[in-house]
Amino acid sequence: MVDFLAENNLCGQAILRIVSRGNAIIAELLRLSDFVPTFFRLKDKVDQQKYADIVYDFSYFKGPEYYESKLEAKPELQDLDEEFRENNIEILTRFYLAFESVHKYIVDLNRYLDDLNEGVYIQQTLESVLLNEDGKQLLCEAIYLYGVMLLVIDMKIEGEVRERMLVSYYRYSATRSSVDTNLDDICKLLRSTGYSSQPGAKRPANYPESYFSRVPISESFISMVIGRLRSDDIYNQVSAYPLPEHRSTALATQAAMLYVILYFTPNILNTQQAKMREIVDKYFPDNWVISIYMGITVNLMEAWEPYKAARTALNYTLDQANIKEQASRYASSVEVLRPQVQQFLKQGFLREEYVLDNIPKLLNCLRDCNVAIRWLMLHTAESAYDPNNKRFRQMKDQVINDSKYNPKILFQLLLDTSQYEFVLKEMFKQMLSEKQQKWENYKKEGSERMIELAEVFSGVKPLTRVEKNENLQAWFREISKQILSLNYEDSTAAGRKTVQLIQALEEVQEFHQLESNLQVCQFLGDTRKFLHHMIRTINIKEEVLITMQIIGDLSYAWQLIDSFTSIMQESIRANPSMVTKLRATFIKLASALDLPLLRINQANSPDLLSVSQFYSGELVSYVRKVLQIIPESMFTSLAKIIKLQIHDIMEVPTRLDKDKLRDYAQLGARYEVAKLTHAISIFTEGILMMKTTLVGIIKVDPKQLLEDGIRKELVRRVAFALHKGLIFNPKAKTSELMPKLKEMAATMDGFYRSFEYIQDYVSIYGLKIWQEEVSRIINYNVEQECNNFLRTKIQDWQSVYQSTHIPIPQYPPVDESATFIGRLCREILRITDPKVTCYINQLNTWYDIRTHQEVTNNRLFSEIQNTLGTFGLNGLDRLLCFMIVKELQIFLSMLQRTILRDRYLLDILKALMNAVSPVKGIVANASKVYSAAVMKTQKVWTPYLEAIQKVGQMQILRHQIANELNYSCKFDSKHLAAALENLNKALLADIEAHYQNPLLPYPKEENTLLYEITAYLEAAGLNNPLNKIYVTTKRLQFFPLVNFLFLISQLPKMQYSKNQGMTCRKPTDPVDWPPLILGLLTLLKQFHSRYAEQFLALIGQFIRSLMEQTTSQKIPEMPSDVIGALMFMEDYVHYTKLPRKVVEAHVPTFIIDEFRTIL
Repeated sequence: MVDFLAENNLCGQAILRIVSRGNAIIAELLRLSDFVPTFFRLKDKVDQQKYADIVYDFSYFKGPEYYESKLEAKPELQDLDEEFRENNIEILTRFYLAFESVHKYIVDLNRYLDDLNEGVYIQQTLESVLLNEDGKQLLCEAIYLYGVMLLVIDMKIEGEVRERMLVSYYRYSATRSSVDTNLDDICKLLRSTGYSSQPGAKRPANYPESYFSRVPISESFISMVIGRLRSDDIYNQVSAYPLPEHRSTALATQAAMLYVILYFTPNILNTQQAKMREIVDKYFPDNWVISIYMGITVNLMEAWEPYKAARTALNYTLDQANIKEQASRYASSVEVLRPQVQQFLKQGFLREEYVLDNIPKLLNCLRDCNVAIRWLMLHTAESAYDPNNKRFRQMKDQVINDSKYNPKILFQLLLDTSQYEFVLKEMFKQMLSEKQQKWENYKKEGSERMIELAEVFSGVKPLTRVEKNENLQAWFREISKQILSLNYEDSTAAGRKTVQLIQALEEVQEFHQLESNLQVCQFLGDTRKFLHHMIRTINIKEEVLITMQIIGDLSYAWQLIDSFTSIMQESIRANPSMVTKLRATFIKLASALDLPLLRINQANSPDLLSVSQFYSGELVSYVRKVLQIIPESMFTSLAKIIKLQIHDIMEVPTRLDKDKLRDYAQLGARYEVAKLTHAISIFTEGILMMKTTLVGIIKVDPKQLLEDGIRKELVRRVAFALHKGLIFNPKAKTSELMPKLKEMAATMDGFYRSFEYIQDYVSIYGLKIWQEEVSRIINYNVEQECNNFLRTKIQDWQSVYQSTHIPIPQYPPVDESATFIGRLCREILRITDPKVTCYINQLNTWYDIRTHQEVTNNRLFSEIQNTLGTFGLNGLDRLLCFMIVKELQIFLSMLQRTILRDRYLLDILKALMNAVSPVKGIVANASKVYSAAVMKTQKVWTPYLEAIQKVGQMQILRHQIANELNYSCKFDSKHLAAALENLNKALLADIEAHYQNPLLPYPKEENTLLYEITAYLEAAGLNNPLNKIYVTTKRLQFFPLVNFLFLISQLPKMQYSKNQGMTCRKPTDPVDWPPLILGLLTLLKQFHSRYAEQFLALIGQFIRSLMEQTTSQKIPEMPSDVIGALMFMEDYVHYTKLPRKVVEAHVPTFIIDEFRTIL
């Protein structure tokens, strides 16, 4: 008969593919459970208020029209709904596909069973498959994995969350319109069960059997599978555990399968006492806490409480006397095993000869250790007992007391056992690889000894003083031939023959009185020894390794091991070389991967890589978590070193008096620094002792592990310092900004210096790590802050700055800002607010509008550079860009709403337009025309002014940031600054040339040069914020006229002063000139240049018309509004860097020249 798993056996391959897929689905569910978006849980009030109206559970399906109409009634809800869809459709699709694959899995399994019954697979029936060894394993696994999937889903993704995700997916995806979707079936299968994994939560009635019965499965199939599991040892595990008291451990995998599958026929659990009695006697006579899949543990006492037959059957196991007996047995076995294993681990104890002579003894010890560790770990686990149940607490206490449980001793035994197992495995692997070579060497040596003896008895060798004996000579030659004829391939015959040869050599020594000659005795003894070695070597079998693999299984501790983390870390802190023993434990834990990967590998499934990567990644994360104690301890010592260096140790001057030498020596403090530095290097030595290890499929390099650990600790501490250090009180009388920045700069300098100090002792590139990680922290925080302005948010798992191994921590916001960079930016905006300050451009300084005291100046940006570096300034600049965009968008929508849709205002604008046409002319009765228009539109200018000034204020800040960046770039890296400047000029020249002659080259769309060079230019401050296009705009009616009216409405509020330029007349009606101008310029820049032309023409006409009126007076005097308008024209040319003739086109040159002499 064809092998069941052969590639041409369709029946075997079909079920193998199903089981392989089952393991992959569980891995995907476990992977996704870490990415459930928090707002689907609706746990906190903020989420409830924001999302309750757009995230629904299955009640939505009762009346979708009602819910959708509620949404459509409120535009802001629709907007939120659309934003929610854009941000979450990707993750929702991933979850939906995982849920769908669970449903597809059971449908495919049912179809396979139907095909078996209908005879689709020739010569195969359900009965014949269950008789085949591989067949019964796969059928049992198939239904068991389905049960595990359902349990994992309910454990990791709560029912309400599932419902909300499925409804959201249904609403947002295109699938709702397709006919062939099985969304209804998926919803029926995965609707909420009422189960909660929270401790103390009440278990729903008929759970999980009602959940398991949502998709019907053939009862006869379930019954036959349970029959097989009850009677057979389907994995042939008992052979690896010969002792009867180890039987429940040998059958543990099967017991877990039986536990899950019994929920498909709750009838057995409830009423069939005989079957339950048999199951408990075979599988659970001495254990009641089991691991069902990759460390998910279950306490049968709790799980089987609702089922009468199961509860009764368990009574003997849970009897106090039985618990005491089992716990005491393991307590005494731990006491015996610990010294035994430690003895085996002593240097030089496990030699090859000893191992080969004592294989059974060594394996028994290993078996006992693993069984004891398994029982104690499972039965003392916190997670296995509900802390709110008094009976469970008492049982747990009894187990702990009777087993004399001490987590440190158990952990030590686990360490020693892992190390012992590792050493033994490595020795066996080596012996197996060298087996044939050694055997051939021993054979050759033995044969040569016999030939030499034959020559001795030939009488030819004179020195031996042995008489010639032809019989013996011939006999020894014959023995030599016999030894050479031994065949390695036929080990049984060779073994038998070797034993006969050893006997023959013992007999020849006795019968021929050869003892008298020591040399001959020596030769015979050597040959016998070689033959003994040959027997030993031929007995090295791979079965021993397989047995060790079976008994060394640690998959049950996949999650429980976490409870030992603190003990591991404490032991590393006390003795860093402990890491080498931990390595063996991690390798032992990695063997747990064999369970889910075996079938995926057999099926040659493409899922192999992703599943093994997931589990390996989980394990590596755990390894990192444990070893993180080393960087943590290092940084604690570092902090002490820096404190000593800064506060205690005085700097030695270049010249020093002899009598002051003792004062400067400060031996105590220097000794303390040396001691701490030594401790740090010992820690790093500890981690580097751990060799490069393959954990699952991921290679763990200790040097990389150490570096990542140091980076992680650095990121944690710096991020926390920035979060805590940059919190401002907006109500403080004097701003806390500068003092806090100085304090923060000192903190960052401390980190920097400590890093610089330590890099040589731990062999890392300190500066490189520092720059990379600090830039990552700042860029990540800027990205998170900018998310507030984005419709499609960048999630944590999409961010290029976030990392799983070296995560940047997120802190709950303390005000409207999400991060420290937002708080810093808003504090700067608060203290430089145009309503309360006045910006003097020549001094780059802000003054308080009332007290005329200096508020801040451009030193602020140098301080930010000192604190947060170039990345911080650059990030601040990026954030300001987003804020400008938001302000401009709000402003344009306000403009549309309040002015361009207001009939009354539109009539006024039309009338004014008629009055000023043609623009080249002069307006008759100008002051009356203009003042009337301003008066009628007065009410709209307050919000207009606020928006324009906000934009202008941010542009000033961007200018200041660019200046600071450019200055520091020229100072710190002049070559980069020069290269960027020249490249920028060259590129602009090329682009201008292309526009004059399109035949010349221009960067193609796929060429990222312009995009990449922009990032460099902005970082080096070689950009002009005023030239940037922030928003896309449409054509707007009367736009130049509206802006012109706005400007002349503000001119009366300003006055010119020789020292300060244009300033505000009354502090009660504040207008700040530079933000006003820059805001207007930015606004005009967003539109076609034609608008700016028309705007300037209107101002020119305004100046000409008012000047015309004043010349008719006896003593002509330039009106203050004209001075203001001319100042605007001057500043316009100054900021836009345009030639003066742009203005001269609208205002006569002599007026521009004259007005400066009048001032």
